[in-house]
Amino acid sequence: MSESPVILVVDDIEDNRYTLIRRLRRQGHDNVLEAENGRQALDILAGQPVDLLLLDIMMPEMNGYEVLEHVKADEALRHVPVIMISALDEMESVVRCIKLGAEDYLPKPFNATLLKARIEASLDRKKLRDREVAHLAAIEAARARSDELLHAILPAGAVAELKETDRVEPRRHDDVAVLFCDIVGFTSYCDRNTPERVVDELQNLVARFESLVEAHDMEKIKTVGDAFLATAGLLRANAAPVDAAVRCGLAMTQAAREVEPHWDVRVGLHVGPVVAGIVGSRQFLFDLWGDTVNLAARVTDAATAGGLCLSEDAWRRVEGCWPAEARGLVDLKGKGEVALFEISGE
Repeated sequence: MSESPVILVVDDIEDNRYTLIRRLRRQGHDNVLEAENGRQALDILAGQPVDLLLLDIMMPEMNGYEVLEHVKADEALRHVPVIMISALDEMESVVRCIKLGAEDYLPKPFNATLLKARIEASLDRKKLRDREVAHLAAIEAARARSDELLHAILPAGAVAELKETDRVEPRRHDDVAVLFCDIVGFTSYCDRNTPERVVDELQNLVARFESLVEAHDMEKIKTVGDAFLATAGLLRANAAPVDAAVRCGLAMTQAAREVEPHWDVRVGLHVGPVVAGIVGSRQFLFDLWGDTVNLAARVTDAATAGGLCLSEDAWRRVEGCWPAEARGLVDLKGKGEVALFEISGE
């Protein structure tokens, strides 16, 4: 509400409006509007904020009861306090106005002291309500921001569980496709370019990857440096997790070539059991552990630039659906010789 509250006086008799407006200005209310009938009052209310409505009852075309009923039925106007001012001093009229939502009722001719007290009381209630609305809006904005941050840190399934149970239960997942994607030559690229350019171009690529992961019904887990980790069949049901991951991985290699500076990436894929949960209390992180994750990372290291490399377990899930080259047994760090297969496209 503004420093000087806006008061709207509605009366079909000009002398009555003049007398009331003059009285209000003597009491320090300089921002006073006037309307000579109910329809004009509603037009004013629709066009600008009003903090208090002083409304006559007996008016042609649209009487005060009808205006009051319209105001209280309108979601945008119902918070505006209304004081009825009328020559009618019947209890039935008073009760009707209160039932329709009027804050107060003053008979004509009104007592100036009583008028001042009731106007100030109505404006004080309006001010308190406005503060409450602003406070609730600030809380809602903070809640929305908190949700945005949670979704930036955690997969959607983990966010849903956290909201429902106030925690994410650590658990083992038995059939998860784990995909790693990293950028070929990223370290030397960083040495040749400014930090601003590195972060900007990496952000563009990661944003594309996030869209592709969502489109293929997968979950982004995290980025570590230039490495992007995603899963299929972890927190979101997926009938064919390896196939979804293959499609996503091929789309990622294509996307990397399309955005500046037209990177090549290596994509590696393995399938198996993982343990998933949240670690940390301040800078917490949803993460995966287990041999499936380690082997997927090693398979990625063995992939060729622009290629998608699969472990034998992953390849058996999609064999016959994709053209692939058998790489034979490849010595992977810490894993020994592992049979690998590389897919070049559909």
